[in-house]
Amino acid sequence: MVFQEWARELSQLITKRHIINFSTAVAILLFGVLLARRAHAAIGRLGTLDHSQRMLFQRIAYYGLLVLATAAALDTLGFDLKVLLGAAGVLTVAIGFAAQTSASNLISGLFLMFERPFVVGNTIAVGDIRGEVIAIDLMSTKIRTFNNLMIRVPNETLVKSNITNYSYFPIRRVDVEVGVAYGSDLAFVSELLKQTVLAHPETLREPAPLILVKGLGASSIDFTIQLWAPTESVANLPSELYQAIELALKANGVEIPFPTQTILHRSLAAHA
Repeated sequence: MVFQEWARELSQLITKRHIINFSTAVAILLFGVLLARRAHAAIGRLGTLDHSQRMLFQRIAYYGLLVLATAAALDTLGFDLKVLLGAAGVLTVAIGFAAQTSASNLISGLFLMFERPFVVGNTIAVGDIRGEVIAIDLMSTKIRTFNNLMIRVPNETLVKSNITNYSYFPIRRVDVEVGVAYGSDLAFVSELLKQTVLAHPETLREPAPLILVKGLGASSIDFTIQLWAPTESVANLPSELYQAIELALKANGVEIPFPTQTILHRSLAAHA
């Protein structure tokens, strides 16, 4: 008897209108999820945006459409959205005071994504941190160092810091220093160094390499070679050039000196 009474009361509460409203709300939610996924996929195919900007717009579109669909479904079920929005506003203010750092990181992340001082895949240096950018999120940027460590840097720190982007330009200058013995034919050495670096396939002909006499060292005449190469080749290029230069100088009889020190020994007995 008790179960039958509960069933009768429940049937009185659940009317045909309630069923229709509930079905409509479920349909709105399903349509919202489908639309959010479609928008997420469509933005991912945009070729005019870089990886970081696509991620940002995908998240805004996806979660924005889900919020709108949820609001429409709640309105269909009869919830007073004004009350919910008022409560959400109070909660937002409270969270804002409690999470000012997070808000600063969020705004800084938006600045980074639109200013684009670097993108995913670039090699950058921030303070004593140097590595490849693997992710730019709204709150932080993740950097993989050259010894394969992941460092999370708050976006606020990046906005306030000097950032060196080693990948920003397609070409970079490489400086190589070489010392030759005193008495060497400097004009011959200069031409030999120029031809040696030009023989490397990664050395650019334009801008042309520049061979400069840096100075007269303690045991050598020092040259500085300034050459240009594609950015992706800069890491290994100095090592390869030093090997080629050493072989070229040896083959042409040019001595590469090493530091020497002369010690004068005087006997005290000779001055007695």
